[in-house]
Amino acid sequence: MLDVGDTIPAVAMKDADGVVFTLERYRGNPVVVYFYPKADTPGCTNEAKDFTALAGDFAAAGVAVVGISRDKPAKLAKFADKYGLAVTLASDEDGAMCEASGTWIEKSMYGRAYMGIARATFLVGGDGTILRAWPQVKVKGHAAEVLEAVKAL
Repeated sequence: MLDVGDTIPAVAMKDADGVVFTLERYRGNPVVVYFYPKADTPGCTNEAKDFTALAGDFAAAGVAVVGISRDKPAKLAKFADKYGLAVTLASDEDGAMCEASGTWIEKSMYGRAYMGIARATFLVGGDGTILRAWPQVKVKGHAAEVLEAVKAL
């Protein structure tokens, strides 16, 4: 998994509107990039809502917030509309970004092994270098903790 000092990969993804982009779009400004397993599930919904609740504070600090999952753009658009989300949601449908960032990992539930996205967050500097990494995110209070790190920049 990516760590402090690494460069965030410039992998092409689609936003919720289906527009292709890379994180190079944010070059010159810090950006928070968070990976989440699946849109419209309880933990992922709470995480997106928490980042949305603080979106004004992130914007005031000049920092965009991008959430990445392997959901299709149409599902991301529905998710954003359903909860009034104010963060950019990106579709890594083919998994290239998750692979490149090391967030596509083997998980297990009820004794069954499967591949899935590790819930992880990265604070990326304007030059694309990771300034802070949260490799094992617990949702409750996480967005506020990330905001505190942003304010410390």
